[in-house]
Amino acid sequence: MRPETIVRQADIPADRFTLRPVRASDAGLIALYTSDKRLAEGTRAIPHPLPPGAAEGFVSRATADKRDTDVWVMDGSAQGQAEVLGLVSLTRIDRDQSEVGFWVAPGMWNTGFASEAVNALVAANPHAARTLFAEVFQDSPGQARVLTNAGFDYLGDAEAFSVARNARVLTWTYVRRMV
Repeated sequence: MRPETIVRQADIPADRFTLRPVRASDAGLIALYTSDKRLAEGTRAIPHPLPPGAAEGFVSRATADKRDTDVWVMDGSAQGQAEVLGLVSLTRIDRDQSEVGFWVAPGMWNTGFASEAVNALVAANPHAARTLFAEVFQDSPGQARVLTNAGFDYLGDAEAFSVARNARVLTWTYVRRMV
């Protein structure tokens, strides 16, 4: 029998907040923000309306010892801001490859928080990935700018299913080679 490795996430510093692992006390603010239809429709997996217990289930999966996705909270509390400004994640997808995901609370849109979080995550490269991928809906050009500002290159068009929209949505796929 081989013991399993439990991956512990480190905090990642940014200028205006700290990226830190999700904790149970974040569920309330995560539920508040993700219940906003505009935010949910900008993602693949967040349903709208948000069912009871969905945020708690998300936190449970994000903090499990065995997981494919590491999630960090953009925590601005040390700088006098909200404890949860948004989330950024890395999902292991293949050998030395990970996929970046992110969202920012609607009240914090157009503040540069997403760019700051993605740049900090890329600089830290906690998965030691050789290649990072990301995907955004084509009707979210601001999210595409976050990726290009972080050094991602456009790779191509595709489509993905959005739970909140209950529809397939055109996407832009981006890549960042780390080596």
